[in-house]
Amino acid sequence: MSTVRVQSIRGVKAGRARVRTTAALLISVSLVAIQTHQAMAFEIFGIRLWGSAEEETTDIVDPLRYAATLEVTGPDTEELTDVMNTASLLVSDQETPVSGSLGLLSRARSDRERLVAALFSKARYDGVVTIFIDGRDLDDLPPDAEFTGPQPIAVAIRIDPGSRFVLGDIKLQGDAAKVIGADYGLISGGDASSDNILRAEARIVRALQEEGRPLAKITGREVVADHNTLTLDVTMDVEAGPIAGYGPTTVEGTEAVDRDFTAYMTGLPEGQTYSPEEVDDARDRLLALEVFNSVAVNKADALNAAGQIPMNVQVTERKQRYLGVGATVSNTDGLGLEGYWGHRNLFGRAEKLRIEGSISGIGSQDLGKLNYNAGIMFEKPGVVGPNSKFFSNLKTVFEHPDAYDRFSVKGGVGLSYDLTKTQQVSAEFSLEYADVTDAFNPDGKEYLLASIPLQYQFDNRDDKLNPTTGWRALAYIEPTYDIENTKAFAKVRGEASTYYAIDEDAKYIIAGRINAGSVVGASIEDVPADRRFYAGGGGSVRGYAYQGIGPRNADGTPLGGLSLLEGSVEVRAQVTDTIGVVPFIDAGAVSEEQFPDFSNLKVGAGVGLRYLTPFGPLRVDVAVPLNPEPHDPDYGIYAGIGQSF
Repeated sequence: MSTVRVQSIRGVKAGRARVRTTAALLISVSLVAIQTHQAMAFEIFGIRLWGSAEEETTDIVDPLRYAATLEVTGPDTEELTDVMNTASLLVSDQETPVSGSLGLLSRARSDRERLVAALFSKARYDGVVTIFIDGRDLDDLPPDAEFTGPQPIAVAIRIDPGSRFVLGDIKLQGDAAKVIGADYGLISGGDASSDNILRAEARIVRALQEEGRPLAKITGREVVADHNTLTLDVTMDVEAGPIAGYGPTTVEGTEAVDRDFTAYMTGLPEGQTYSPEEVDDARDRLLALEVFNSVAVNKADALNAAGQIPMNVQVTERKQRYLGVGATVSNTDGLGLEGYWGHRNLFGRAEKLRIEGSISGIGSQDLGKLNYNAGIMFEKPGVVGPNSKFFSNLKTVFEHPDAYDRFSVKGGVGLSYDLTKTQQVSAEFSLEYADVTDAFNPDGKEYLLASIPLQYQFDNRDDKLNPTTGWRALAYIEPTYDIENTKAFAKVRGEASTYYAIDEDAKYIIAGRINAGSVVGASIEDVPADRRFYAGGGGSVRGYAYQGIGPRNADGTPLGGLSLLEGSVEVRAQVTDTIGVVPFIDAGAVSEEQFPDFSNLKVGAGVGLRYLTPFGPLRVDVAVPLNPEPHDPDYGIYAGIGQSF
């Protein structure tokens, strides 16, 4: 069993509320507060839409209100003040009353321990935390103290942070005797914060587990704070354990989802050498099935008789069916309506079925020019291994953008495969009937297109909706044969985006994107209008209309092109915890030739506002064209969820 011993060489200074260097040093506490509100009160994004705060206190016995202040003394305390305010529940929860005097005493005593741990996380091991309630020191108050004065009761928190400690002697014992502490951040004279020590422990254990040792653990630790030298000596005892393979995988919590299929989708075959990264991937893979609310993949505490480590999966299931409707409004495109129905677990093995339809352009054009879209999609995971997915779809489209009118029916089947956690390939066979009217074919032209889209994607971004580091690259080729007109061509496209954090806290991000493509093997007249390239709009060059960049005929109708090159640069600045400002510049060119000639290069610039939410940033961008033509708008406004790229 792990033991902890923390002692102070110098002894305790005068002062009742001296920070006690105890086992709290190596305890990491994470609290998530979840509040359930009365039905009559409703909040979204922290904004109360109706109801009152008083409604939330009706279930509190003998509610007692208080007002808390926090002060950190000494020089250079701005950062520490922010840390302490964040750690203090007395401060953050003061809008919520406590249950009588006993509730206030309990919250104050708990808060002092939290503040002590917060000081330790900043390598402050001789600080002093003093809490006064109604002018009296917490340590002088009896257990049954009553606060009967006028509310709110005054609560004052005084913190003397003391000195910053550094690491002294570092000893790694047991199976880690040959491990170099400096490789894990344990350097004499270096960071002595409890956070750094805990990270080092976790990294040492992880390194041993990556050797195939599932039972690696810290068996003992001793931390000695020397107040005379302001150093922290750390001794760790590590047990590596044997190298072992996976044992049987058991599953708990499945009801509608097949249990054997769940175990299969972990991708942890019995006998294969244990890997913590594979275990992490197994959890991610199960969550990606979208049939589970929660997934935990745990190893047993001991090896079985065969010398293997048994694995256990615990899940909770989501609702299998879902239904949704939506609407969009645009000053240029009118009203749009959409609806969808889906099933996440059609046959018990996470098969997905989704039926959807939409109509747009209501109010912006005559009824004969409305845009219709309908489709049905089916997916089945795990067809050739846990990393694979079979998909099929049938879609019909009747649309009228500026460049063309199109009616089409398209069906396809394909397979995607995750090569690694960051790399995916896919292949599809599709057959499409289309009737397209455009500038080259004013009377309409029919096509029967057989194509094989092939795609490779690399994506190591840290967050898909709001990335701060990493990059994404996509390579796409679609060989196509027009059976009706006996023409062949291929569409090739490549796209890359990257993200760089200027500061350590990633509040300032430089993001860049480039996109290029070409259609080869046929003239522009022989390529269906919807397969050509266009630029302009929210996902392209902002400030210009959708399909607004590129060649046009004499009456101004967009023709599309055989090649495309466009790029964007953004500076994403987080102004507050929830608000971000994003200046940006976009550029793009479309050519009738197979390679862009930049003769019609268009540039747009603008600024965006981001409201950060738990499910991704809400985005509003305003842009103007910098070199507009007569048909271009004066400005464009774009909205969505997630960053623009």
